Amino acid sequence: MITRAHIVFAVVLSLIAGAAALLSRIQSMQKIGVPGVRLIPRTVLGEGGKVVGTNTVDLPERVLHYASETRPMPDEVVNWLPKDTTLAQRIYTASNSPLIQLDAVVMGTDRTSIHKPEYCLAGQGFQIEKTERTEIAITAPHSYSLPVAKMTLLKEGVLPDGTRARLRGLFIYWFVADNQITADHNERMKWMARDLIFRRTLQRWAYVSCFAVCAPGQEETLFTQMHDFIATAVPQFQLAVGPASAPAKNPPPAP
Repeated sequence: MITRAHIVFAVVLSLIAGAAALLSRIQSMQKIGVPGVRLIPRTVLGEGGKVVGTNTVDLPERVLHYASETRPMPDEVVNWLPKDTTLAQRIYTASNSPLIQLDAVVMGTDRTSIHKPEYCLAGQGFQIEKTERTEIAITAPHSYSLPVAKMTLLKEGVLPDGTRARLRGLFIYWFVADNQITADHNERMKWMARDLIFRRTLQRWAYVSCFAVCAPGQEETLFTQMHDFIATAVPQFQLAVGPASAPAKNPPPAP
């Protein structure tokens, strides 16, 4: 005997099957967008020397007076992200200058490769004191303003000698795809949905970040150094550019 419950169950199953078929059809019609950063074939290693990628972002080996090195990608990063995610990281060092970490995460066909920066920072024990929007003046291939988000961070820890210390940090990030740049996660999601619906294109968004720490009270000096670093590094690996315009106003020189 067919009951109302059986009918409802059959309708729900039909709707689920129809939705799955529609999603599958939409995915089969999608094009994959062109990344907004330069990708190159290069082995990316994880912990224990395990190969976790065969492509990476062409982050520059030298920026200003900084030299750089790559380090194994942490297991928690590799295991958390989809397998088709492209990863890149370089650690930049120079005498009398702060260590700067430059990262890029490029999504493949799985859009969960990119998430809000707040998640990973909280996992590293950092407290986000404030988030600001600003711009960085880029001069090549033409003058334009790169929109970025700047997070001021605080972390309390214990030094090797047992004393407690407070560290400040700056985390600067932005998102870039084919001819698209934004520092707003929600705007990126809106643009991605727009391109999927109207252009049938899944853009390969990249999440680029720059991180450094300093002593309390040195945040403005650190930002000036990071501003100059990013302004020099971006034209060397980023393909997407903003509209030509008067360059953004540079921060005041470091005292």
